[in-house]
Amino acid sequence: MMILKNIVGKLWMTIIALVAVVLIILGLFLFRYIDTNFPKLNEQWRDLESLAFKIVSEVSGKEADNSYITAMNDVLSVQSIGLIGIQPGEAVPNGHTRDGAILAGDILNEDERARLFQGEVLQKRFTFFWGEQEEDFLAVAVPVTAQGSGEIISAVIMYQPVKSSEDLQYYVKRLFAFVSFMGFLMTTVFAFFLITRITKPLTQLKNAANLITQGQYSTRVTVLSHDELGELSRSFNLMGEQLEETIKALNHEKANLSRVLRSMSDAVMSFDIERKVIFTNPRGEVLLKEWNEIIWTDPADSEQDAPNQIPEPLRMLYDEVVQETKVVNNRLHVHQGVWSVVMAPLYSHKQVRGAVAVLRDVTEEHKVEKLRKDFVANVSHELRTPLSMLQGYSEALLDDIVTTPEDRRELAQVIHDESLRMGRLVKDLLDLARMEAGHIEMNMGRTELAPLFRRVHRKFLALCKEQDIHLECEFPADDVALEQGDQDRLEQVLTNLLDNAIRHTGRGRSIYLRYQTLSDMGSSAALIEVEDEGKGIPPEDLPYIFERFYKADKARTRGSSGTGLGLAIVKNIVEAHMGSVNVRSVVGQGTTFSIILPLTP
Repeated sequence: MMILKNIVGKLWMTIIALVAVVLIILGLFLFRYIDTNFPKLNEQWRDLESLAFKIVSEVSGKEADNSYITAMNDVLSVQSIGLIGIQPGEAVPNGHTRDGAILAGDILNEDERARLFQGEVLQKRFTFFWGEQEEDFLAVAVPVTAQGSGEIISAVIMYQPVKSSEDLQYYVKRLFAFVSFMGFLMTTVFAFFLITRITKPLTQLKNAANLITQGQYSTRVTVLSHDELGELSRSFNLMGEQLEETIKALNHEKANLSRVLRSMSDAVMSFDIERKVIFTNPRGEVLLKEWNEIIWTDPADSEQDAPNQIPEPLRMLYDEVVQETKVVNNRLHVHQGVWSVVMAPLYSHKQVRGAVAVLRDVTEEHKVEKLRKDFVANVSHELRTPLSMLQGYSEALLDDIVTTPEDRRELAQVIHDESLRMGRLVKDLLDLARMEAGHIEMNMGRTELAPLFRRVHRKFLALCKEQDIHLECEFPADDVALEQGDQDRLEQVLTNLLDNAIRHTGRGRSIYLRYQTLSDMGSSAALIEVEDEGKGIPPEDLPYIFERFYKADKARTRGSSGTGLGLAIVKNIVEAHMGSVNVRSVVGQGTTFSIILPLTP
């Protein structure tokens, strides 16, 4: 039942049941008392008969004294008892008298009167009609005998309404039932009212608690009393205030943590015990999306299709962290990127419930470290080789190992060439250091590209013919000029590019030197290209060729005049002209360097 599912209904039903039980028990005892102590019908017969015999004893001494009968009628009428005296052989009428009194003929018939005067005591219950109403009576008829002779001289009939005793019992019981019903009804109403008043603060507390569970932490209840319920309401309000302050503090800390995580350039991911991603910051979402687009395993692998699963590169680290419950630091190489990963276990009640990983993109740092090592190794090698040759040949000259003038001249020439090579290396290093520091000296002015290309073409034409390489210079008929350009630096750019092209192009192949004009959204630029048909550059080396001392051909000897700084110098000079340099290459087919310079910076 719905009424028993709340405290108001339970208390109400409890009080009603308690009152009902008390009234039932009280009614049982009261009815028992009435039945036991109130006169019953048998007792009424007995009392009426006893009274009749007593009156008969009085009447027998007075013979036919009607005045006594009349006096006794007046006395007994108070108790609703009637008294009638009759004589033998007297005609006894029936029916109502003028005053509505009961006559002897209404009580006894002829046969009963005969038996009465024969000395029989009669008891009879009869009904008398008062108009349209009827009423039951008890009657006792006793013969009156003369004193001494024992002759029946008269008879006395006494009658009494039955309701005088039974109606009293019925009236008392009905009164008790009515009073009990009214008391039960009033108890029900007042109990419901009282319980509602008592439970109203509890209902408010319940509603306020529901609102708080829905996030309305500012909810408060009204204190309606100063009793225990009032104290409970005040304690609830205090709890609500403290909870609101705690939630505000937690939200503030959560917001701060969220801002910190979102502002981090590192990727942050957390995983549960089922290898599912439960949290990522924006950088982590981007990284997770990129890694999920990569096919790591068999397409039939179920984990590969789930976007919220831990990425393939982190699975081994995750298993190690969860199984050994320790922090793991490692570096991951994912395609062309390098990631530094720190992964730590997450605990819940001293049980590992997952792991959190912080990933930092260290690709550039890895490149810089690699370039640093290569730079140190290359500089050491580039300096050690000529120094060793200078030392060896100079010792040969000092020790007179070479005796002929021709040999001495050859050794001196080698020493001179190596010193020039060291000078170029030092000069290139100094120029590159100035460029990277922003201290490059530029003599800007109007620079026409056609004369510059002709000059560079003439300079390298003889060298190309010696090596059986075809050098072609292509440029449009209309002159193209840079408003701000340094002729010497641009010539150095073309010289470095052509020098590389000649060194890596085989005999019978061609090198193309050309430029053209580009227009894009109202701005014009010059596109300069140096294309060769040489060995080409492997794809994995393309991102690094503009770094210092980086050489794609690791097996190439140092006998050539290259220092490994030419392309780095090219990049810095082009960027100083507000331009850009790019390269595309196919291994075995050749390489093309493209330079874009704005005509008007």
